[in-house]
Amino acid sequence: MRIPVNSNIARNLFLPLATAGVLATGFAGAACANDDLTKLAKDPKNWAMPTGNYANHRYSELKEITAGNVKNLQVKWTFSTGVLRGHEGGPLVIGDVMYIHTPFPNIVYALDLKNDGKILWKYEPKQDPNVIGIMCCDTVNRGVAYGDGKIILNQADTTVVALDAKTGKVVWSVKNGDQIDGGKGESGTAAPLVVKDKVLIGISGAEFGVRGWTAAYNLKDGSLAWKAYSTGPDAETLIDPEKTTHLGKPVGKDSGISTWEGEQWKTGGGTTWGWFSYDAKSNLIYYGTGNPSTWNPVQRPGDNRWSMTLMARDADTGKAKWLYQMTPHDEWDYDGVNENILVDGMEVNGKKHDVLVHLDRNGFGYTLDRVSGELLVAKKYDPKVNWATEVVMDPKSEQYGRPQVVAKYSTQQNGEDVNSTGICPAALGSKDQQPATYSPKTGLFYVPTNHVCMDYEPYKVSYTAGQPYVGATVSMYPAPESHGGMGNFIAWDAAKGEIVWSIPEQFSVWSGALATAGDVVFYGTLEGYIKAVDLKGKELYKFKTPSGIIGNINTFEHDGKQYIAVLSGVGGWAGIGLAGGLLSPENAAAWHGAVDQGRGGQDETAVVGTAGLGAVGGYAALADYTTLGGQLTVFGLPDN
Repeated sequence: MRIPVNSNIARNLFLPLATAGVLATGFAGAACANDDLTKLAKDPKNWAMPTGNYANHRYSELKEITAGNVKNLQVKWTFSTGVLRGHEGGPLVIGDVMYIHTPFPNIVYALDLKNDGKILWKYEPKQDPNVIGIMCCDTVNRGVAYGDGKIILNQADTTVVALDAKTGKVVWSVKNGDQIDGGKGESGTAAPLVVKDKVLIGISGAEFGVRGWTAAYNLKDGSLAWKAYSTGPDAETLIDPEKTTHLGKPVGKDSGISTWEGEQWKTGGGTTWGWFSYDAKSNLIYYGTGNPSTWNPVQRPGDNRWSMTLMARDADTGKAKWLYQMTPHDEWDYDGVNENILVDGMEVNGKKHDVLVHLDRNGFGYTLDRVSGELLVAKKYDPKVNWATEVVMDPKSEQYGRPQVVAKYSTQQNGEDVNSTGICPAALGSKDQQPATYSPKTGLFYVPTNHVCMDYEPYKVSYTAGQPYVGATVSMYPAPESHGGMGNFIAWDAAKGEIVWSIPEQFSVWSGALATAGDVVFYGTLEGYIKAVDLKGKELYKFKTPSGIIGNINTFEHDGKQYIAVLSGVGGWAGIGLAGGLLSPENAAAWHGAVDQGRGGQDETAVVGTAGLGAVGGYAALADYTTLGGQLTVFGLPDN
């Protein structure tokens, strides 16, 4: 079913598819504030940043819970968030206080760990509910940040607010985007990151033709320090044409314009709704940009720089040092926003490097020298990936760093829109934003993955501000000739580009993972299980929470005891059928029937199959295993 995307009907139909003991404040100056946050993050008793530390390791030195005793974990206490949509991200723990967040309306709670989660304060922003209709893949929020005695929240309506960590009172508030009531469809879903005296924040909305950017706001008062667009002229992308490099070569003048036709870069996507990391040694921040707009590649010829790109920028000025575009002229919606994990001194090809490891939506795992941007490894981390054969690694080749696209799986054939079938991975990628974890004990990365393929048919679409700008019909299904499930949890050797072991799962693994010094790795499943495995992938423990887990598993210590915490609440892109109310028993049954007759997406009576940007049909069976929820569950070992 196709909808004229410039109509109010389309907008309305798009809506359900998207749809005490606190640390003291008052630090003197930027260095003091940053030193304090760094100190907090290094103390494993806390979980002071959304991804654990600046390097995005999601690793804890805590080791009371071990591979030997994790089977004895029990629920210690729970907390209902009061919101029934997809709960991504996870709690922060600073001293005796835990801070948790919800999807829209983006409530923030401060909970007293000395009293089983008693509410110390609650902040509930007042937002226009119409913002729900411009959030493409559920009303998710990926977490709050802490710095200088403030809790930083990025609201769905793009308001960035700083709350006093002791009281919940608003310290400052700024508008990062222009979303509704005549706006451009910009929204906020990303977790902020506090670096030195600044708050880094991205923007969402590429499915509405939003032109992406990253902004840095001053932590003290919320004033804008710098803003770097993903596309456009050098003055707006903060790119130096002679000093900024791509695979070791200067990018040249206005590189954010020259590979777009006309002024398409102005609605070019490249949004920044993923994760940030920071290297204090080089003072560089790292992040990825998302898909170009529209999803129809015929309408935007060229490489479409700098969408689908890893970016290294100076934390103080935002100026780009190096860029690497992973998927030039993206034809499959393979956003490049996944986390970048930083590791010092990794030996690759006989030489040690300080590296950045990125497992992209496109199915390739990349290892780069994070100082120079040199590409060291680019290998598939799901064997079913078929849209490209390889990434060229010869620096002397004109194709250096480019994926070699298989013509059969291109979504444009001879310059025309076609229904391309059997493409692996699907648009939601071999891994979406759900963050992996790195263990310095093993040198391996433990990665939640999707094992999903798709049919993809582009169609012509016109841009109107504030209206959906997708231009493709997608249906998804499990990778064929495989274990029959839609996910795996894998151990990845980033130096070699090899899978060490893999655990099959019935559905995509959509939670963030956690590794600990107790030789245990945790992850969650869409059915709602939190699972613990040893370093060889053997399952040691599982417990089913009230709803599917798309949150990130964290750990902390309080009163000398280690705890594990996770938010459950099914949703996100994979769970949008449940979260958006699109998966009734009737249409789920209809879609099952279509799947039984083929791959799905071909039966006109099963329109549900392509809803939710293709995910509803693919994950129809999820309704048999879980339902909506919003709960924090805290686990610990028995008291005796």
